Amino acid sequence: MTLTARGKLALVGAGEYLPTMTAVDRALLAELEETPRVVVLPTAAVPDGATTTARWAQMGVDHFSQLGAHVEPVMLQTREDANSTSIVTKLTGANFVYFSGGKPQYLLETLRDTLAWEAIKSIFMRGGIVAGCSAGAMVMGGVIFRFPQFWQTEPALGLVPDIAIIPHFDELPATLSQAIDHIHVKETVVGIDAATALVWGNNTWTVQGHGTVTVFQEPKKVQYKAGQHVTLAPLTA
Repeated sequence: MTLTARGKLALVGAGEYLPTMTAVDRALLAELEETPRVVVLPTAAVPDGATTTARWAQMGVDHFSQLGAHVEPVMLQTREDANSTSIVTKLTGANFVYFSGGKPQYLLETLRDTLAWEAIKSIFMRGGIVAGCSAGAMVMGGVIFRFPQFWQTEPALGLVPDIAIIPHFDELPATLSQAIDHIHVKETVVGIDAATALVWGNNTWTVQGHGTVTVFQEPKKVQYKAGQHVTLAPLTA
């Protein structure tokens, strides 16, 4: 039997922890039935160095603290960390997990087939929230694109198996965004603007934030604005 997934998912194009995303994150926190217990994961920033990784972790702590939530940075930086009992215990105790941006390939390789990823999926399935921005959003799909060779893909984490996510969509050069029309993958390609989230909750996909979400479904593409429901496959367990 197929069951509708209980949790909520936020796929953010860009702008995590900035004031432009405050309203989106406040609304997500309000959806939790229990007291929010947020963990922020700067894993995707690890290739950029320790200073950058620590900065993203602190930005996440500051952002969610200002929203009144209990928040803890989880410094999951390697595959060894992703199978660490202490890291997994911290994740298991959370009900809201937020992945900030960075290098999607590194994030994918660090999380794939690990105890940490199983713990995060469990949070989602029991009604918690999983949010990812930029690289953090990309890895949630069925495949990721290998930019700049965007015609090349590889399997992603598959929390949303039917889509391929392109963040920063409004920031792409016109020639690249036009070329997406000619990409042939079995997944539906979804472009998410900066300061914008594609949110799954209450059995539907909606757009939240300041920009738009563009869905490429042959033979056309459809653009959705904030507040609109998006025609995509439902998430199931």
